[in-house]
Amino acid sequence: MKVKAYKRHSEEAEEAANQHMSKFRKVQHELEEAEERADIAETQVNKLRAKTRDSGKGKEVAE
Repeated sequence: MKVKAYKRHSEEAEEAANQHMSKFRKVQHELEEAEERADIAETQVNKLRAKTRDSGKGKEVAE
């Protein structure tokens, strides 16, 4: 009887581990996508800052 209980417990633990790994992979994928979007946004902000800086210098020289 103990062997059956241990086996059942082992199977339940394995099933729970598989569920947790599945959730982990999903969240990890979402994190990677969010980091990629953040990198893109940061690049766009830096480009806009550079553009603003450059256009600001041009106005000062023209005046």
